[in-house]
Amino acid sequence: MFPKGASESTATWRIIMDPIDGTRAFMYQKRSAWILTGVASNHRPATGLQDIVLAIQTEVPLLKQHLSDQIWAVKNQYVKALRHDRLAGKSTPLHLRPSRAQSIAHGFAMLARFFPGGRAQLAEIDDEVVSAALGKVQPGKALCFEDQYISTGGQLFELMAGHDRFVADLRPLMPMNSGLCCHPYDLSSALIATELGIIVTDALGNSLNAPLDTHTNVAWIGYANNHIRQQIEPLLQASLRKRGWI
Repeated sequence: MFPKGASESTATWRIIMDPIDGTRAFMYQKRSAWILTGVASNHRPATGLQDIVLAIQTEVPLLKQHLSDQIWAVKNQYVKALRHDRLAGKSTPLHLRPSRAQSIAHGFAMLARFFPGGRAQLAEIDDEVVSAALGKVQPGKALCFEDQYISTGGQLFELMAGHDRFVADLRPLMPMNSGLCCHPYDLSSALIATELGIIVTDALGNSLNAPLDTHTNVAWIGYANNHIRQQIEPLLQASLRKRGWI
């Protein structure tokens, strides 16, 4: 809706928002959810994720959780973050730093496969890429770990905080019906990640962009740094090409 006398063609900004990203896990009090907001320069139908100039990501904490985080970024200017203590009624600066590790070895790295339908194929790609990057599994050892956080905002935060090194959500590429996929509003805070130095791409390695709508299915990949990208991207793309997914 527009104010009286205004229209889409005259609007300066276009706003996209996910009021609760991670609803299901939050409903069952398993993990925090996130409120995601992106403000983009309005280019009418051509407006995309790359046009977002201000992004805000606010944690919705669990009932038992007294701390929650809020992060915001202005494109090409700054990223700021606060940690709110709802018991003490105070906020303190939060310093986020993506992982500087040069390999996914012994760290968290994963392909999103939240829902039934295609999980076997996604797991096969995951195993294939990790084996090519790190070699064979050794008895009593774990090459790396995964964390299936059912929230795109949560996944981005884990990259921002340095907890995860690589995340890929490839569900829209699958030739079979993968059910629910990631949408542009799920990525409305991706600007914060890129301003922190995280590399966010599409399946072909291009800077991620998508129409600023509520229905487009979006495949995306996040690398904590360029070392991780150089290690994983060629292997991942080779695996996808072999299957005809790209």
